[in-house]
Amino acid sequence: MQTSFTAMSSTSASSIANVIEAANQVIYGKGGQVKLALACLLARGHLLIEDLPGVGKTTLAHTLARLLGLQFSRIQFTSDMLPADVIGVSVYDREKGNFKFIPGALFSQVLLADEINRATPKTQSALLEAMEEMQVTIEGETRLLPEPFFVIATQNPINHIGTFPLPESQLDRFLMRIELGYPDHAAERTLLKKGGRRTLLTKLAPCLSPLQLEALQKEVEAIHASEALLDYVQVLIEATRQSSKFIYGLSPRAGLALLSAARAWAFIEGRGMVLPEDIQAVLPGIARHRLRLVNNAGFASADDVTQLIYSVNIP
Repeated sequence: MQTSFTAMSSTSASSIANVIEAANQVIYGKGGQVKLALACLLARGHLLIEDLPGVGKTTLAHTLARLLGLQFSRIQFTSDMLPADVIGVSVYDREKGNFKFIPGALFSQVLLADEINRATPKTQSALLEAMEEMQVTIEGETRLLPEPFFVIATQNPINHIGTFPLPESQLDRFLMRIELGYPDHAAERTLLKKGGRRTLLTKLAPCLSPLQLEALQKEVEAIHASEALLDYVQVLIEATRQSSKFIYGLSPRAGLALLSAARAWAFIEGRGMVLPEDIQAVLPGIARHRLRLVNNAGFASADDVTQLIYSVNIP
């Protein structure tokens, strides 16, 4: 079994390396965030990118969609947008005497939901069924979405004017939330010299096909997690539930998300088994948007998650 995995992993490692290298040619100085975003998608999860305007959120989303070779569409969310603008609408066909469904942007393999928190809660809720069950129910009829189906959403900080906070039920649909932050000195100098990245985006060629991506996802699911590693995951989850810092701890769904993301991270690192370091690498992205601090102090920070990691002994 191990020999089979090793034989497959050389080709897979090359594919992953090509995706990361190509992404780093567009997203300067953010190698860690690129790897986290790729791990999220390899784990079949949806990705939320939150940060200030102008730091490259939309560019990263576009880059991943192109490099993974998937058909994608983009929606610029606004406060006057309706659910039908996302899902689609039925239009009466006079010649045939019946209604014809016109699919919305949701019916694509990758939906780039730009500034998702500028839409009202009613419009945000249009994504709930799609993100959880890969289908939508419209006028009593269930319609399946393309496979694979990912939502890569960007949002501005919730204290910005014109934003509507995403409810916990919506946030929980995102496997991972990451931040980009300002570029370091060298990366910003490169950006200033080379100018905008729109031209680079148009020149990006896919590094994978949908079938190759599906094969990689199956390899990720086969990454081994030992009983001791599962003990570590459970101890971490239990620590969030017992902590006096958080209103409530991580749910069982969050535990599954943590393990899936850790498998993907181990895969990207070229290993056939999950190590505690893999759990620690992805935990901030998994936990921060799921842990709300007491006394209305917002969501957990990176320091809060780091303290949590240090407070738990590895079994």
